[in-house]
Amino acid sequence: MRNAIIVSTGAYAPEQIISNQYFNELLGQDVDTWLRENVHIYERRWCSDQESTADLAEAAAKQAIERAAIKAEEIDLIIISTDTPEYISPSTASVVQHRLGAKNAGTFDINTACAGFVTALDIGTKYIKSDEQYNTVLVIGAYAMSKFLNKEDKKTVTLFADGAGAVILKNTSNTNQGFLASELISRGEYAGWMGIYGGGTHQPINDEVIKNHDHHLKFIHKFPKELNPTYWSNMAKTLNRKTNTSPADVSKYFITQININSIWETLDLLNVPREKGHTIMHYYGYTGSACIPMAFNDAMEKQVVKTGDLVFFIGSGGGLTFASAAFRL
Repeated sequence: MRNAIIVSTGAYAPEQIISNQYFNELLGQDVDTWLRENVHIYERRWCSDQESTADLAEAAAKQAIERAAIKAEEIDLIIISTDTPEYISPSTASVVQHRLGAKNAGTFDINTACAGFVTALDIGTKYIKSDEQYNTVLVIGAYAMSKFLNKEDKKTVTLFADGAGAVILKNTSNTNQGFLASELISRGEYAGWMGIYGGGTHQPINDEVIKNHDHHLKFIHKFPKELNPTYWSNMAKTLNRKTNTSPADVSKYFITQININSIWETLDLLNVPREKGHTIMHYYGYTGSACIPMAFNDAMEKQVVKTGDLVFFIGSGGGLTFASAAFRL
């Protein structure tokens, strides 16, 4: 009986700190008050001009590898979740594989926007469970959205940030630990509501795309505010049903870190204390596909989760895409 366990974590955020005051000056109005009161973001990290997604992913991966006490050559597969890739082609994962010296690892990227890390975690788990040639899998969520922001757009420039988080999955025959259940959901009718619409085959980069800022991240329509709490809480309940547990049995919930009020509403719907939602957006901003592994790494470093704990990962992102996974640590 094969299963996947999380044996280590790693995370990295750029050194450049961007405070809310920066946007007060940039936009000529007080956005700090709204950000503090509504989403609890006080500052965030942005890449330098010389940094890119592969740099963030590499740094997080090296920390996870060191903590797992393994060599890069032992990794059988590298999966990177990102919607801010190093290139359109080839994959970011191939770049990171070479830098790490993980010469025996297969590689690929996935893009399910900000639900990506949990989706990649599910994929990595299924490789281990189904194929005995995969025993050690590196899963990374990486995000360098500052490269795709229109600095005149108040709706996006103040929220999004950069970072990466990683985990090492290993094969185990211990049925009391590791992966327990997962779920993937998409609502494709929302695909045109938020995204980076220029630069692909639909709108190749040209003067018109640049003029309209279609190569930048855009909110086209405002999403219903109940959408995330409804889906997140329902997905949590599905995980409970699949694992024969209750919401109270979950030690920590690691949920997409874009709006603390949505996280709190989700936990209220589950009738569990808000403290069960571990958050890091306050000082890291919204790091998309990296936010859940970064929050998980933060919880591990602070020892607020431990061996034997039940944890739920629940992510959502443009597309719309939703992903959840339950693990026993």
